[in-house]
Amino acid sequence: MNNKYTRYRPMELFLLRSINIFILFFGICFSSPAMAQDFTVTVLGARGGLDESNLSAYLVRRTGSSRGVLLDAGTVFHGLAIADRRHAFDDVALAPAPGTARTLALLHQLVGAYLISHAHLDHVAGLLAVSPEDPGKTIYALPSVLSVFRDDLFNHRVWPNLADQGAAPALGLLHYHPLATGRRQSLPGTGLSVTPYPLSHAGVESTAFLLRSGEDALLYLGDTGPDRDKGENRLAALWDEVAPLLRTHRLKGIVIECSYDNSRPDGALFGHLTPRWLLQSLSMLEERSGVSLRGFPVLVSHIKPSTIRDGAETDRIASELEQGNRSGIVFTLAEQGMTIRF
Repeated sequence: MNNKYTRYRPMELFLLRSINIFILFFGICFSSPAMAQDFTVTVLGARGGLDESNLSAYLVRRTGSSRGVLLDAGTVFHGLAIADRRHAFDDVALAPAPGTARTLALLHQLVGAYLISHAHLDHVAGLLAVSPEDPGKTIYALPSVLSVFRDDLFNHRVWPNLADQGAAPALGLLHYHPLATGRRQSLPGTGLSVTPYPLSHAGVESTAFLLRSGEDALLYLGDTGPDRDKGENRLAALWDEVAPLLRTHRLKGIVIECSYDNSRPDGALFGHLTPRWLLQSLSMLEERSGVSLRGFPVLVSHIKPSTIRDGAETDRIASELEQGNRSGIVFTLAEQGMTIRF
């Protein structure tokens, strides 16, 4: 009588079980959260001025990693201490460092490299301050940005030349690594790579950094103004570059500035964005990609503090973004010490 079930010889059964075990193991490994390609962003500094203890600095790691990169470095040491008190680094197993304060140990271990969008003080002051105690790190930036470090900052007049180029003696504790526009560069020890794109910022070349972890990407923009004057189209060009990642759902989020509320006159933006200009720019990304941004996460950075009333500027910008948000974008306003997973 025929059995409706297939009969296997002992060797065939062994092979089949081995294959099934391998498939199960493979599936567990590659569906494990530890294998996820997403990003953890910790805000060491969120603002664009006035308060020197809270200036632009965003630590980005592959989720689960204890080493990442610092995108801009306005506030570093104080930002690490604040974030640590908010339990941002409870998952980090620090290497033994006898006699080293915890915040300094976090600096040494967590920050694998610095990526600097431009050399305005609110983006580099923290790097200068910690540099004597953080040797061996690399500063990645466009050549125009590195030239400011070499000639105007690490020059033995503003600060000792701790870098490996520039005014003699070049002490070589830090290393300059020029980035090429549109060219992908691996960031050793972090599991990340970066591709830079130039931005316009009131006559200064700023930078957008497209970070990748595997096939997934996170976009960070340094200070930038809207595409409106003198034929500038750098934001439009950037959106064209990242649109394919949006279409394939590989772009996990954007960190972008919004320095002033809508009451700020266009003639006094100094290369920054307001909610109106930010929403208009993101609408341009939506149009160029052909993909809805509904539910897409955007972290809003570089809000400039009000000199009138504490928190007023944040409330106004949040309200104006909400009122004009026809695309359904999920906006989060950066605050020092917060951690977000994209």
